[in-house]
Amino acid sequence: MTSNPVKAVLLGTGITAVIQSSAATTVMVVGLVNAGLLPLSQTVGLIMGANIGTTATAWILSLGTIGSGSSFLQIFHPSFFIPIIAILAVASMMFAKDDRKLNVSRIAVGFAILMFGMQMMSDALQPLSELAGFRQMFITFSNPLIGMTVGAVLTALLQSSSASIGILQAFTLTGAVTYGAALPIIMGQNIGTCVTALISSINTSKNAKRAALIHLFFNVLGTAVFMSGFYLIHFLRPFGFLGLTPNPVDIAIINTAYKISATALFLPFRNQLVRFVTWITPVREGEPFDLFEESGVFAALDRRFLETPGFAVSQSRDLTGQMADLVRRHYEAALGLLEEFDLQKFRDNKKMEDLVDQYEDHLGTYMIQISARQLTDREKRTLTRLMQCIGDFERISDHAYSLSLSAKEMHDKQLCFSDAALVELGIYKEAVTKLLDTMIRAFVADDLELAMHVEPLEEVIDLLTDELQARHILRQQDGRCTLELGFVFMDILTNMERIADHCSNVAVSMVELSRDSLDHHAFLNSFRKEQMFSVMFEEYRSDYLLQDLPLSDYAQQMTWEETAVRGGETV
Repeated sequence: MTSNPVKAVLLGTGITAVIQSSAATTVMVVGLVNAGLLPLSQTVGLIMGANIGTTATAWILSLGTIGSGSSFLQIFHPSFFIPIIAILAVASMMFAKDDRKLNVSRIAVGFAILMFGMQMMSDALQPLSELAGFRQMFITFSNPLIGMTVGAVLTALLQSSSASIGILQAFTLTGAVTYGAALPIIMGQNIGTCVTALISSINTSKNAKRAALIHLFFNVLGTAVFMSGFYLIHFLRPFGFLGLTPNPVDIAIINTAYKISATALFLPFRNQLVRFVTWITPVREGEPFDLFEESGVFAALDRRFLETPGFAVSQSRDLTGQMADLVRRHYEAALGLLEEFDLQKFRDNKKMEDLVDQYEDHLGTYMIQISARQLTDREKRTLTRLMQCIGDFERISDHAYSLSLSAKEMHDKQLCFSDAALVELGIYKEAVTKLLDTMIRAFVADDLELAMHVEPLEEVIDLLTDELQARHILRQQDGRCTLELGFVFMDILTNMERIADHCSNVAVSMVELSRDSLDHHAFLNSFRKEQMFSVMFEEYRSDYLLQDLPLSDYAQQMTWEETAVRGGETV
């Protein structure tokens, strides 16, 4: 909807007309930009539309004056229809079981309270019309600068231009407000409403701050252009209506006409407005690591989204997918260090490990907050799986960093594996890389069929681990490998096997939850007895056999038909 500027304006207008708050719409826009879900260039139309949509409240509040001259039109007076709306809405809230009906009822109750409050305020202000000081105050407000300042301050304190416009409409019923005082107050109200978005942009990404500034500059520039043009014409040819008294409908007309005109004037220059706020908020040099925050990585877990738990779960899932992709890149970078060590790449590897830890911290905290909200059964299952998986992803990252430490140790001590060890390790790395890639693709795509391929391959990797350890022990016994190099080789095998174990945990949890299984070991035993498991195991076993290499005596004795013990379970 926001890819087209006209559609974006209509969307912003519609949303704000429904929730009756341009400040709330703009705060949502800031949140979406902060989360990286909305490009900065597409916020301009939404913000301009929000300014138009907020005029709906002024029109609703002016309904009470529409039927003043006709008994038939009295049905539009708030005193007639507000009690009816309130009674029906409260009754619906008491008996409604459907969430949608309940939310509509809450909206109706809020609307009734708003209208009732404005009616009470209008009635309470009537006696003020008899006070000379009250009328003198509004004469002072006829000064454009004073009137704008009062309008801006009042709206900033209330954090709602709709409420401040309603107050102005109530004041007009006293007869003390003239067009000369109302115009600058209305202009100031458009500036004051920006305060809410500016407060919301604190501690957000740079683009989110820019979205709030777009809202501010659009209203400031619009007010400056309108006021300059209006009072220049008034200076050359004085307007005679400025001393007259408007009614609430007139206030609504002025407010709407100004905002539509400002949108029509500035919408063609939306790109220039974006470039301007980008120019005044440049990216500072020397903050490379904070760039993750600035690009909206963890901003996707915005607290604003907790009010919509389903969307918050979706955000958590997307960010966990990014975490999984980062873990894969971390693992691949660690393998690269084993092949060719580079000190800068080693330091980058450490930064990647730290970033994965941040992912776990942010996601874990956020998902705990989501779990306290009302969720559907499907959302609960998704959240449970995600909370299990982020721990496994973090552990995979830890083992990847341990691989980089082994690479550094080999570089510092000038150690080098034999050709036979390198060939064997190459086959082993290929199998583990295949496993990790399969698991991550299954997780990101939520592909259960692909996830079922992980456990058979993990069992093959367990067999390969035993085989490679036996071969390396044989080389040490033959004097072809030193004890120091043997420790490094065993560390590498151990870390890669642990990576495979955590890949298995992620894939198995996906399949378990899909089958509503809660017993991990019972599920694994059942799964391994399935025909499909045996077929996939044999395929992977044939793909990664060390058949072209001389076997150790230990390896010659190991066959699938014989019994091997894996983590306390018989395979």
